[in-house]
Amino acid sequence: MSGHTENEITIAAPLDLVWDMTNDLENWPQLFSEYASVEVIRREGQTTTFRLTMHPDDNGKVWSWVSERTTDRRARTVDARRVEPGPFQHMDIHWEYEEVTGGTRMRWRQDFAMRPDAPVDDAWMTDNINRNSRVQMELIRDKIEQRDRERRSASVPAN
Repeated sequence: MSGHTENEITIAAPLDLVWDMTNDLENWPQLFSEYASVEVIRREGQTTTFRLTMHPDDNGKVWSWVSERTTDRRARTVDARRVEPGPFQHMDIHWEYEEVTGGTRMRWRQDFAMRPDAPVDDAWMTDNINRNSRVQMELIRDKIEQRDRERRSASVPAN
């Protein structure tokens, strides 16, 4: 068995701003509520290898792993995978961005499988990822829309 999730949100902001903010890895702890830190290990072309560390969970455990992320701005996609899969056999993530009426649609797709000795199974993780993706996407939407409002108001000349 394996897990699969797809979540999307429309952000009332230009694609360039959505792309820039969501692909600025060093600022992910300010964009996502779940990440305590990001450490960039190496950059090669459009591929970045980095360590993500989460805030402690309800049991006080701090989860951390290394991922590899490749951006393709022309195609408006990002592909990522966990290099250190931890409790996952594999975790592959695909992000898509699309200009739509009123802003930018951002879609996240995650394909994964939990290891047999993981503390949770594929079904539990699917529910968890779906629930958390919606929370994170709404936070990200709100922060990007706020930044867009600030940019637009700063560019309006005073009378």
